[in-house]
Amino acid sequence: MFPETPNESAKDELIAALRAEIAALKAQLSELERRLGLNSSNSGKPPSSDGLKKPARVKNLRERSDKKPGGQKGHEGKTLRQVADPDDVVDHYPVACSMCGAGLEPETSVGHNARQVFDLPEPHPLVVTEHRAHDCQCVACGMKTRASFPDSVNAPVQYGPRIGAFVLYLLHYQLLLEKRLAELMADLFGVKLVTATIARISQDCARRFQEFAAVVRDHVAAAPVKHMDETGFRIGGKTNWLHIASTTLLTFYRVCAKRGSLLAYFAFASGLFRP
Repeated sequence: MFPETPNESAKDELIAALRAEIAALKAQLSELERRLGLNSSNSGKPPSSDGLKKPARVKNLRERSDKKPGGQKGHEGKTLRQVADPDDVVDHYPVACSMCGAGLEPETSVGHNARQVFDLPEPHPLVVTEHRAHDCQCVACGMKTRASFPDSVNAPVQYGPRIGAFVLYLLHYQLLLEKRLAELMADLFGVKLVTATIARISQDCARRFQEFAAVVRDHVAAAPVKHMDETGFRIGGKTNWLHIASTTLLTFYRVCAKRGSLLAYFAFASGLFRP
């Protein structure tokens, strides 16, 4: 006895089911292949996840240009040029005549050729400014009144604003480590800072800029179109998130312990920021 042959309708249903299953398997295979091909250069994965399969660095994709290397016509150059009024002049005179050997004196000079050397100034000791708040006695009643010190002079000894500005520039813009920054200040300027002083200078600056940061925050919040992003990093061994919100002109930063809270921070109260 032979098994019964399925009718044509059953065959068509079986073929359709198999085709659908094949299509689903192909889609699943494509997705798995796509995931296997992901790395730090074509996805949001960190470079540390590449392991030994780190992709080769992509070469420059710019096409060859007909322009010659170097500065182009019309480009404002930054070539070092002589100045009309140098800070110092060093005169050099020939000792003897190159023809007959007779001695020559500076008074015999009839012209000169100049070359200029641009260099850093010699290091100088710190400039110490003493502020004195005088006590003045009134000639009418005899009362003594003491003058007030400037708001920025609030300790018996302290560093001035130029040192603070230079420390902030190296620390936050040039991203120099605090210990190396302290070494640099000591080596170049004889200013011996400890890391705690550097941290205090940074914290004082942050407090002074609170109002400015609030203004930037409000302007970015009020913009109809803005870009928002976040990235994780460690503070004291704990994961935190750096949130940014920016427009074409302004960028607002904030650090938060929670991921994904920036959108709610914007959306609250009809898009206005709230702490």
